[in-house]
Amino acid sequence: MGKITFFEEKNFQGRCYDCNSDCPDLRSYFSRCNSIRVVSGAWVLYEHPNYKGYQYILSPSEYPDYQQWMGFNDSVKSCRVIKNVYGNAWKLRLYERPDFAGQMVEYSDDCPSVQEALKFREVFSCMVTHGAWCFYEHPNYRGRQYFLERGEYRKFSDWGAQSPDVGSFRRITDF
Repeated sequence: MGKITFFEEKNFQGRCYDCNSDCPDLRSYFSRCNSIRVVSGAWVLYEHPNYKGYQYILSPSEYPDYQQWMGFNDSVKSCRVIKNVYGNAWKLRLYERPDFAGQMVEYSDDCPSVQEALKFREVFSCMVTHGAWCFYEHPNYRGRQYFLERGEYRKFSDWGAQSPDVGSFRRITDF
């Protein structure tokens, strides 16, 4: 499926842990995470155990310090392999109100600025019909990240957000 290596220190130094599957609690393997090597697969990392807290979506690459994956700190406590990134179809529906109410916009490509493209910035509900997606808090793929896979998200808290602000979004591909 995938392989990722976590390192306690920057520049791939210190204690490390190799992982190749979902892990709801990484605390027994390392106390902090300052660098990561993603060997294969796409991954979503979480700040807290049980897939809670800030989310970070990583593709195969080397990340010599947590700022390289837009981390807010050195806390990575759970991770999941993103399983449905393979294929050539992506589609999501964005709604301006909770429970799929109000104006609906369908998208199948990356969007660097929700405000410019859709004329609204708040997304209160969403339906992902194909592929996997990453929502970003700010335009141009910056700020907090939120992983969305196929399914229905009746309110923004369903994808882990604390507000309906979505600045940009992109498809998660097989890299």
